[in-house]
Amino acid sequence: MVSALSPQIQLELEQEVKMRTGGRVRNLAIELGHGQITLRGQASSYYIKQLAQHSIHGLLPHFLLANQIEVEDRHEWQNMAW
Repeated sequence: MVSALSPQIQLELEQEVKMRTGGRVRNLAIELGHGQITLRGQASSYYIKQLAQHSIHGLLPHFLLANQIEVEDRHEWQNMAW
């Protein structure tokens, strides 16, 4: 899927998600295509996934949003070096 977001808007959306989630979405990607915004990445909980979704929805409430952020096993996150 090719991103059609302007670089400035994409940067602002990414910064908002990072701020709202405390940077807890790994490999964050925000794409626009097929009439919707798609969130991709990995999170350690469904709460973080939901925070990411609400941060985008708060800025662009009239866009369809597909939240494809994967929630990973908590043990994987505990073994990662930050």
